[in-house]
Amino acid sequence: VFSSVTSLLNMSIFKDQFVLEDLIQEFKKKSTALSFGPLQSNGHISVQGTFPAIKLLRDFLLLKAKSLPEKGKREESKSHQRPRRRLQQHRLSTETSDSVHDADGGRQVVVLDTDVYHYMKYFFPRTFLVNDDVVISGITDGDITTVHIENARSRSDARQVLRVKEKIEIQSMKLHDTLRKERIYFKERIRDEKRRYKVVCESLKPHYPDVLIIPYDTHIDVIGYSYEIFQFTKEVNS
Repeated sequence: VFSSVTSLLNMSIFKDQFVLEDLIQEFKKKSTALSFGPLQSNGHISVQGTFPAIKLLRDFLLLKAKSLPEKGKREESKSHQRPRRRLQQHRLSTETSDSVHDADGGRQVVVLDTDVYHYMKYFFPRTFLVNDDVVISGITDGDITTVHIENARSRSDARQVLRVKEKIEIQSMKLHDTLRKERIYFKERIRDEKRRYKVVCESLKPHYPDVLIIPYDTHIDVIGYSYEIFQFTKEVNS
C-alpha cells in the first residue's frame, strides 16, 4: 500500500479551449489533498498525493475531456488570453458515449457549462419543455452539468430524443459566445452582509431583466451579457 503516489499529467490537450494556468487553479481548489508541481512549457505537470485523491482528479479530467470539441478553434483560444472574466468555455460534446445511449438512440447526453445550464433553465425554459414521451434530467458536478435525455416509453420514437438534444445544443452554443459572468464576494461572512447584498441585487433586477443572479454562501454570481453585468456589478459595489 502506497501512502503517496506521483502522476504526470499532460494538459496540452486542453490548451486550445482553456487557459491552462486557470484550469490548474481550478484543480487545486477541487483537490486540496494534492500537491502540484510547476506547469512545464509542453503542458506537463506533476501531481502528488494519495491514490484516491489522484483517482478523483482523473475522473474530473475525464469529465472535462468529454466537453472538448473534436477540433479546437484557434481564435477562441486567443480570446481566452484576454484578462477578462468569462464563463468557463466548456464546449458541447458532439458525440454520445456508447455507454450512455441505447442501440436505437433512445438515450442521449449533452455536456453543458453549469452557468449556461442555469441561464437556459431560467430564461429559456421552453428548451427543456418536452412531452410525456421524453424525460430530461440534469446532474451538476461543479462547472459541468450533464443533461440526460431519454424516452419515457419503450416504444417512443428515438427521433424525438435527438430533436430535443439538438435544440439544447443549438441554444447553449449561442449562449456560450455571448454570456459572461461576474462574481461578487461578500466582504464579511455575516448574515446582515449577505442580506444587504441580496436586497441590493433584487432591487436592481427590474432594471436588468436579462441578468441572472445566483446567491451562494460566500458570493453572488451574476450571469448575463457583458455590458449589463458590468453595469450591474458596478451599481452593486457603489
